[in-house]
Amino acid sequence: MDQYKGSDVDKYRSFMSGEGEKNTTWKYSAPPNYDAVNKLFEEGRTKIWPTGSLGEQVQNLVKTWEMEMFNKVNPQDYKSVDVTKLTISVNGRKPLKLEDVAKIGGGYNMFLQTSLPEDLRLYNPSDETVDTAQKIFTTTFTRGFVLEVLEVYSGPPVIAYKFRHWGYMEGPFKGLQPTGEIVEMIGVSTFELDEQFKIVKIQFFYDRGEFLAALIKGGSAVTTTQDSTIGVGSSRCPFS
Repeated sequence: MDQYKGSDVDKYRSFMSGEGEKNTTWKYSAPPNYDAVNKLFEEGRTKIWPTGSLGEQVQNLVKTWEMEMFNKVNPQDYKSVDVTKLTISVNGRKPLKLEDVAKIGGGYNMFLQTSLPEDLRLYNPSDETVDTAQKIFTTTFTRGFVLEVLEVYSGPPVIAYKFRHWGYMEGPFKGLQPTGEIVEMIGVSTFELDEQFKIVKIQFFYDRGEFLAALIKGGSAVTTTQDSTIGVGSSRCPFS
């Protein structure tokens, strides 16, 4: 897994620069800048993996995959996955191929799938597109929603690990007041890799309801409209 040592523009994420990316189409015309996200990560992480350890490599792999998924327009530009084989499932739901993820409105909607009746949904993936979902969460988590790997239970070819995502609710969520409090999400995941250490299968398990419940604690709608929210720099995506 030596390819997951970071890059010259980001010490945690690979495949962001160099000859291999000269023809990459980026969502915002250039590679994302993760300086603010990395600062939040380094200030709030609870575990520092030794350099070169399996834990560090797994953490970098996950960050690299998330960076590519949310920032590279063409799946053919992904270097961390085999796009012809990759499937992703969340909380035991039906595995999705990349084209399926695109059909349901992108990564945010994939992570927040639900079978709840529509009138009970705090966040309804059916109502959101790739762009509106991006705007919602980058407005809520203005400094990002960062990731650390807490434990690694097995190494490749099937990696099983425990993760923590966190950020501060410093902006409104769908019109609800920000709390300024930390919002955390703990879960487990498996990544199955091929012989080239490219991902071919992903599973995530976490409590969607617990995550969303933390976003409505402030209550009371704010007057700000979605159109006046903070810019949607892709480095701030909630799963990066």
